[in-house]
Amino acid sequence: MKELEISESPVVLDLESYALSGIPIQNQQRKLSEIASIFHEKEAVNQFLADKLAYTVQSWLPVTDGTLGGLFFGVSTIMPGKVGDEYFMTKGHYHSQSDRAEFYWGVKGNGMLILMDRNRKTWAEKVFQGSLHYIGGDIAHRLANTGDENLVVGACWPSDAGHDYEEIAINGFSARLVEIDGKPTLV
Repeated sequence: MKELEISESPVVLDLESYALSGIPIQNQQRKLSEIASIFHEKEAVNQFLADKLAYTVQSWLPVTDGTLGGLFFGVSTIMPGKVGDEYFMTKGHYHSQSDRAEFYWGVKGNGMLILMDRNRKTWAEKVFQGSLHYIGGDIAHRLANTGDENLVVGACWPSDAGHDYEEIAINGFSARLVEIDGKPTLV
């Protein structure tokens, strides 16, 4: 940018759909077949088409990954549905830098933010339009859609936080969010 220049932002956030657009946006999709291992009833995934979309993530990474003091911004959309009695959910992760926190906020839909500390104590917070969630460092987190429409959640995290998916892939969460008598319940 030149001195005294006025320019447009490279990214636009549509406040109706919460979709990000612009050249530096990264788009990811996770199909049920790609995340089958996170569900208790893995064989129940076969009841769906292998390419059924479970969730999407859009990210704006305006600085290089690992930049101290930088921030990243993202939007996750989790589709409605269940595998057996478990709700569609994200893979879940810790941050590689265990002292890095994150904010989530509910934009649309209903769901749960499932949290687990390093002692494997697990709890959840309801996510809904307008809910704001602080995820402390060293807390694993994943989103589950408990409603019948897309769950859309915004996020902001430090650009040097990193993602540790391996710990969750190996050991999972210590509790599962399932539907019992029509209500989401941690078991």
